[in-house]
Amino acid sequence: MARVIIDPRSDRPVYKQVADDLRRRITSGEFAPGDSIPSEKEMEGYYGVGRTTARQSVALLRAEGLVITEHGRGTYVRPRLPVRRLSGERYRADRDQIGDGQPPATSFTKDQGIGWSEYRLDRTFTEIPATPELAELLAVPEGTPILERRFTFHTVDGPQQMSTSCYPLELVAGTPVADPANEPWPGGNLAQLATLGITVTKVTERVRARMPMPDEMAALDIPAGVPVITVTRVMLAGERPVEAAVDIVIPADRVELNYTIDLD
Repeated sequence: MARVIIDPRSDRPVYKQVADDLRRRITSGEFAPGDSIPSEKEMEGYYGVGRTTARQSVALLRAEGLVITEHGRGTYVRPRLPVRRLSGERYRADRDQIGDGQPPATSFTKDQGIGWSEYRLDRTFTEIPATPELAELLAVPEGTPILERRFTFHTVDGPQQMSTSCYPLELVAGTPVADPANEPWPGGNLAQLATLGITVTKVTERVRARMPMPDEMAALDIPAGVPVITVTRVMLAGERPVEAAVDIVIPADRVELNYTIDLD
């Protein structure tokens, strides 16, 4: 790697100029995922900067989620993980499970392109009173008993998604749906509700982006600088809300939204 000229008289701080060059090399593929980037000492020679400036440059790239620093390994380009594509069609995989003879699947396994044996689900079920947000989403009075189900979805590549899915307790109390031992359930919520005689006819979703909470970073192995996509979902049977997810949380570098707007 040849020495790069840095302009100390530029309005752009020197450490950002160094980061600009390293970022360009990463995005161009010169430094591939998993490759080490120059050490702080090597940067001193390449860019003619001091150790503190080199450290600031690396910190900026780390905050952007481009590199990872590990003790004993140094700093390297963050590996690219498989991207999950979310579309409005994905719940059809859940609906198809309601019929007989289908291999076990959910919309998550279909999106990930994995088999049932490659899918693992951590779960915690708790009975709670409806918060103001849940009361609004489920169209029930505040304080109504709710079955809150917290899930972390895993593939062979590690944790991929978190969600907090809630049912009005009156719908599921005393049924197999309320037993965490029955998770994961082929067909997910649609198939669960179908066993109770409830047919989901519409799903609404609200998508936002934000930075992850500390517990989300830990649970989903999200490096610094990577935001998350959050999906607030409501499932309806006719006009009645029967399930609400607040929120579905997915690292933004592992998902893309894929949808079609039909103007006919």
